[in-house]
Amino acid sequence: MSNAIEIEAKALVSKKDYEKLVALFPQYSPYTQTNYYIDNKDNLLRKEGFALRVREKQGTYEETLKTPLSQGLLEKNCSWNQETFQNFKGKNIFPEGDIKRFLTMLDVDTSTLFIKTSLTTKRIDVPYEGGKLSLDENHYSDIVDYEIELEYNNEPDAERLLKDLLEKNGIVFVLNKKTKVSRALDAVK
Repeated sequence: MSNAIEIEAKALVSKKDYEKLVALFPQYSPYTQTNYYIDNKDNLLRKEGFALRVREKQGTYEETLKTPLSQGLLEKNCSWNQETFQNFKGKNIFPEGDIKRFLTMLDVDTSTLFIKTSLTTKRIDVPYEGGKLSLDENHYSDIVDYEIELEYNNEPDAERLLKDLLEKNGIVFVLNKKTKVSRALDAVK
């Protein structure tokens, strides 16, 4: 298992503005990933401010539990193989490991957890100003949205750099605080 702190600024943009930004970075190729969002029927994890997902990317599977910090999110990550993913997806067998132990310590009954929805992203990652810029086209339920994320080592600079990039390209900057998991789960209500 690995732990990381995720600090990022995000903005939702129009398709036209997304395409304008993609055109700035023609040397970077897109890849596709699908996030499977997990909770119980009562949305216990979401109510506690946690997000649990399994990301499928290029034949690999990574389980991630995000917990809030004063600035950013603490991410706990574990690799899954395809069999582990299929056992969870098809039979609700939650795998042993550090994330299961952590959830159990919080009195979460992992046998009640299941995949509630998924979101597929066509993503372009670009090294940018010492951080990582991600240009995302997201598909979930019957919705397509476009999100620009900038991961950086602190929130104020991430917001400033993202705002500068968008405004320099004639795009109005509106900070997006609603996560992909929230948008995807809200869409299935």
